[in-house]
Amino acid sequence: MTDELHRRGFQVNHKRVNRLMRENDLSAQMYNRQTRKYNSAIGPQGKKAKNRLHRRFQADRPYQKMVTDVSEFRYGHFSQAERVYLSPIKDLCTDEIVSFNISDRPTTEFVMKPLRQLISERPALNYRMTIHSDQGIQYQTKVWRQTLKNNHIFQSMSRRATCLDNAPMESFFHTMKVELYYEHRYDSKAELIQAMKDWIKYYNQDRIKHKLKGKTPIEYRHLALAKVA
Repeated sequence: MTDELHRRGFQVNHKRVNRLMRENDLSAQMYNRQTRKYNSAIGPQGKKAKNRLHRRFQADRPYQKMVTDVSEFRYGHFSQAERVYLSPIKDLCTDEIVSFNISDRPTTEFVMKPLRQLISERPALNYRMTIHSDQGIQYQTKVWRQTLKNNHIFQSMSRRATCLDNAPMESFFHTMKVELYYEHRYDSKAELIQAMKDWIKYYNQDRIKHKLKGKTPIEYRHLALAKVA
């Protein structure tokens, strides 16, 4: 919030901003939907990869360290049938969601679509990319592993049942759900999917971050790419 005020020309101390937000009940809310969390590790097991990141989430170059995961979003009465899945790929340098897919079923093809989009759109750079995920069954399949290998991308995986090994992705999902569901519920799948797409667009194009020196993820990507070109 302080960065956004500075961006608009207001000179104000972050302590004052925090105090005013508390006084006006504008502090961040917690997401507390009591639903069973989707577990992508349930199913036939394939081949696991080693953890290359080891929680080293800092990246000074775009398209160097990417993280991905799958999360479940509910609508209607939050029944088992009323849900969709989101598979985003996030750049740890820029925090941009570079590609994503939304589907009724968390299949292997569901996670392959954003991976193929990332591969087709990434610029030619003189360093290799690493993609980190949990041990979800989709990321253990031959097609996922072979696609990474064919495109000279390192595969990295969290340790089993260790969510902090993929903390940036967990944090992204938490923030998205807090803001999507705060004082709002979605009656239909179409309404929820459109809200998800709109929020990711806002996150990439309009949401500034202190970590990114007051820039949005897309603005910061342009600056970062200019430095490594």
